[in-house]
Amino acid sequence: MKNIQIEVDAWFLYQKLSDNEEDPILADVFKQMSEIELSHAIAFAKENKVDPTQICKPSWRAKTINRIGKIFGYDYVLGALMDTEKSLADAVVSQKRKNKVPVVGNEDSHVKILRSILDNDTRIAGSQLSRFEKRHRSVGGNAIRAAVLGGNDGLVSNFSLVMGIAGATVAQTGVLLAGIAGLLAGALSMALGEWISVKSSQELYENQMQLEMDELETNPEGERKELKLIYMAKGIPEDQAVKIVDDLKKDKNLAHQVLVKEELGINAEELKGSAIEAALSSFFLFAIGAIIPVLPFMFLSGYQAIVLSTLLSAIGLFLIGAAITLFTGRNVWFSGFRQVIFGLAAAAVTFGIGKLIGVSMAG
Repeated sequence: MKNIQIEVDAWFLYQKLSDNEEDPILADVFKQMSEIELSHAIAFAKENKVDPTQICKPSWRAKTINRIGKIFGYDYVLGALMDTEKSLADAVVSQKRKNKVPVVGNEDSHVKILRSILDNDTRIAGSQLSRFEKRHRSVGGNAIRAAVLGGNDGLVSNFSLVMGIAGATVAQTGVLLAGIAGLLAGALSMALGEWISVKSSQELYENQMQLEMDELETNPEGERKELKLIYMAKGIPEDQAVKIVDDLKKDKNLAHQVLVKEELGINAEELKGSAIEAALSSFFLFAIGAIIPVLPFMFLSGYQAIVLSTLLSAIGLFLIGAAITLFTGRNVWFSGFRQVIFGLAAAAVTFGIGKLIGVSMAG
């Protein structure tokens, strides 16, 4: 039944991509993928003796991804689809190797089907292929994923810190000060790290991109041949590769973007983000997670605050684990409770250490 639901969700999301795609050719590609996924779902249903008319109900996960697409744009939906299918393919390969079952090469068939349609449809011009690549790759560092992971870092680290201090002393003021200090220290550290990371990457990539532009201007024919070979290496026939390159040659900036992406592995769109904005986002996302275990100590003290802090943190951990399934496709309950168990275990360890230190100091 799980395979059926995966196929139904993919059918639903590709259909939404098709409905919201302005480019008619790419919309048709997504429509083809939607029809293929539906046919897979029907085949799985028949194989499992399930009525095919009863399967066309997308899961909460697919509906949530679609709602996010409505708010943040359907590039996110495309990225989620590609990421999920890749992770599922990797999981299948890993499981086969673990069980010593031969890997036959069709484990990532969904991704290959989409690539095949894009590469072999003669209507797909170089600009459209480049746009597709740019869109689905740019989603890897999207704000939704950053929000989940940033909040998780803040919650787990500060929950552990607060429990450690609470184990050493039940004094409300001490725990509260430590929690706020941990929040600020962690958020500032995350923000500075993000600023340095973004800024240094931008400077490095901008230098590499300028070198590539210089090569394109001084040796356009050599770069044209290089582009053709890149596409041929992907399995595109030579005549179609030449057509794509000729189309790209009409726009030097577009040709530069493709060369940068294919040769250097750089997505130019990702470099347009502000290092300051990234730092501020990282600060607030960490702080949102870190404030959860601290809140009870603002109003309560002693074991009442400890119990409430643990309860709120457990709820937050479960929601973060559930949110992670938007990217992994795993079971919500499994992912949510796994996050709770790991988070509580970390907090229990620091609480125990704090208790030992507190008893030692008191003695």
